[in-house]
Amino acid sequence: MSRPIIAITMGDPAGVGPEIIMRSLAHQEVYATCRPLIVGDAGRLRQAGAIIGSSLQVRAVSRPAEARFETGTVDVVDLALVPDDLPFGAVSAVAGEAAYRYIERACQLVVEGVADAICTAPISKEALHAAGHRYPGHTELLAHLTGTPEVSMMLTAPRLRVIHVTTHIGLLDAIARINPALVERTIQRGRDTLVKAGIADPHIGVCAINPHAGENGLFGHGEEAEKIAPAIAAVRAKGWKVDGPLPADTLFFRAARGDFDLVVAMYHDQGHGPIKVFGIEAGVNITVGLPVVRTSVDHGTAFDIAGTGVADERSLLEALKQAIELAPKRS
Repeated sequence: MSRPIIAITMGDPAGVGPEIIMRSLAHQEVYATCRPLIVGDAGRLRQAGAIIGSSLQVRAVSRPAEARFETGTVDVVDLALVPDDLPFGAVSAVAGEAAYRYIERACQLVVEGVADAICTAPISKEALHAAGHRYPGHTELLAHLTGTPEVSMMLTAPRLRVIHVTTHIGLLDAIARINPALVERTIQRGRDTLVKAGIADPHIGVCAINPHAGENGLFGHGEEAEKIAPAIAAVRAKGWKVDGPLPADTLFFRAARGDFDLVVAMYHDQGHGPIKVFGIEAGVNITVGLPVVRTSVDHGTAFDIAGTGVADERSLLEALKQAIELAPKRS
């Protein structure tokens, strides 16, 4: 099998994306397992390389066929959108527009069959909105660009995988949106992803909404029985190993211990908190349900340290690893 081509988007050019990309591509094992193709700005990557003292050579290409994929050289589809004087660490419409265009181009490359998967550096939602692209985040933007009506966010960290029923909405709105059909579709998307990754019969635990899973109606208004239990009954009828609704506090402990291959979280912070406790540096965000494979770092633009050369590349390396494992295999 040939090494997959992974389109790595540069993220917000004012954030840490350019730095962690240059640090990551200094690891020789990256080139041993994939063909990394940056979608971004060559000039910004050179600036980032100078900041971290990198010896890598940045090579601008107009199309992927020109890339060499050689150790020591960073091939970048250069969109040339970033002025040389764009400051690091500041929100700007210019940076937001550039981040959008990188993602748009990467999607085109995968849909056209030129690249095999997308791995994204972090974007700023504020900058994205300033540029007129009003999406809550990467997940929703990618769904729009690929014409996908519904996707899920899966996060992975050492010893834990979590998929979310709802993500970037307020807690009251999330509870209102949860229903048995959405829970069932989320379970299916998560299970399908794990099966494709080689886990033949994954064991899945589903979180409750209320403390102690509602304690038989003592807490909440019967959300577990109304919104979650019917979905679990439906997938168990298919022979799937799915348990719940379970109290979230003990479920995450049990999953980290190895009892479950995947946890289904009902809302953003229910799933994100445990993942980040288990290792934000090695966390990975996977968009599940797209027609293309997409993984991402599980951290933000880190404007407070952008341009200082201290950003940690471990999450991007892990995201690349996951993209390689999930990418379609070419003979």
